[in-house]
Amino acid sequence: MQKEITHIEDIQLLVDDFYKRIREDNLLRQIFDDVIQNRWPEHLAKMYTFWQTVILGDHTYFGAPFPPHAHLPVEKEHFDRWLELFYATLDDFFIGEGVDKAKWQAKRMASIFQEKIAYIKENPMAY
Repeated sequence: MQKEITHIEDIQLLVDDFYKRIREDNLLRQIFDDVIQNRWPEHLAKMYTFWQTVILGDHTYFGAPFPPHAHLPVEKEHFDRWLELFYATLDDFFIGEGVDKAKWQAKRMASIFQEKIAYIKENPMAY
């Protein structure tokens, strides 16, 4: 049964299920595992605060999301798959304004990150 995203427990469900899908995905699994390694609990905790800030408006995330992604070996197909899994996770569990916010922010981030990573690859001394 789908519900609105209203509490941190909803964010935790979203994040946990989404990253479960990532860790099972043939295209994305290795990239995430190579970077995160055995720090999955730390990564998930950071993602809880990030999405809590974005979706619920509770300012619990402090940081800059792009730098850890700057030199990842990713292309458009990786961002497309990331969005596909994220949207599917949202749609499986939730409805409402929080879903719209999350999808908008995810699409925006994917586009910005993709452009920045492409720029860095073309201009390695720039970052």
